[in-house]
Amino acid sequence: MSSPDLLPRRAVLLTVLALGACGLTPVYGPGGAGDRLLGKIRPRDPKTYEDFAFNRRLAERLGPDGQAPFDLDYLISIGVVPQAITTDEVTTRYSLNGTADFSLKDRSGKVLVSGRVSSFTSYSTTETTIATLSAERDARERLARMLADQVVTRLLAASDTLPET
Repeated sequence: MSSPDLLPRRAVLLTVLALGACGLTPVYGPGGAGDRLLGKIRPRDPKTYEDFAFNRRLAERLGPDGQAPFDLDYLISIGVVPQAITTDEVTTRYSLNGTADFSLKDRSGKVLVSGRVSSFTSYSTTETTIATLSAERDARERLARMLADQVVTRLLAASDTLPET
């Protein structure tokens, strides 16, 4: 007779074995998509604070670019939308809606992968200007990181279509 504690373990083990049998490999495992892209993508030079946050997140996920055979061009757009307005017509919360259009190119300039990702975040205003500006800057950095994560996900999904380097 089986112990009730062993049933969840057996279910997990059977799931892992089934996934392994279908040829599924971990993204960052040996031979995975992450391994194929690690250190091989050079993002364009940053021009804005959001670009710096975006590039930093790309480097965290895909490693430093080194002698990268691929160039990543992108354009981040952020719109600010008032969300909460008091009866005195003072905005107390803003939403930042962002998009990133991207294209991965080889050294000859041929576009290999392109697309658009989007996300949003928000921040609250406070009594002081400095605190509000700090909250906005933090929200912009969070948004850039979210957009970078989505771009990385798209690149990992398309990595099997990229030429070998």
